[in-house]
Amino acid sequence: MNASFDAAAVLERAAGAVREAGAIIIANFGRPGEVRHKGRIDLVTSTDLTVEALLKERLATILPESDFLAEESSSKASLGDLTWIIDPLDGTTNFAHGLPFVATSVALWRGDHLALGLINLPVLGELFTTVKGLGAWRNGERIHVSSVGRLEDSLVATGFPYDNARYLDAITLHLRRMLTRTQGVRRPGAAALDLAYVACGRYDGFYESALNPWDTAAGVLLVEEAGGRVSGYDAGVPYRLGGECILASNALLHEELSRLLMESPAS
Repeated sequence: MNASFDAAAVLERAAGAVREAGAIIIANFGRPGEVRHKGRIDLVTSTDLTVEALLKERLATILPESDFLAEESSSKASLGDLTWIIDPLDGTTNFAHGLPFVATSVALWRGDHLALGLINLPVLGELFTTVKGLGAWRNGERIHVSSVGRLEDSLVATGFPYDNARYLDAITLHLRRMLTRTQGVRRPGAAALDLAYVACGRYDGFYESALNPWDTAAGVLLVEEAGGRVSGYDAGVPYRLGGECILASNALLHEELSRLLMESPAS
């Protein structure tokens, strides 16, 4: 790897590519083009494919030695010395129905860690960026997680796996607990957006099962660089990309949220 790697400079160039991709999403919003099913409720549109192709082309010019782990075209790739992790259109179902809660998520894996990340919410006009060790930003302004320290004052978010029948019992159990212990639960349908909202303090926590590396990579670094904490549902288990479950929070509520997720069904 290049010892003189300048993550901030790479981020600036990557932001240009992500903004260009966002312009395609905005242009196609309300008319998603061809929509097909990857699974019973797992959709992909022509916009997903166009955005991913553009991002791979632009990002390859920034780091010619890099490779890609991308949802639509290289989902089985492994993480190498320099790997771009791309979700071109998180919230495809929202996009297909004209809902604005859609995101593009791009992260760069370097050696053994996430080096930088970008989450663009093009319809909502917000670009979240982060560099490891340098903090997190929204539209160029520094962001931090919330300072909420009481569960009853907290707002949390979640998402539902595509294989919802398999997870249905856990989903309903966790919802029951969260609804009775927090101020509310939100479910926009785009994990990258949820993690960005934890990072900027709009949510105090987020949990979900069965997410892929491209759903979470940029958001994990964003939350951590904004002062938050990320783990599995068990707070003592570090989160790994592609792990079975993720819990992200403002750090203050992490242990309490973890207990709610880990308690036995009889509790």
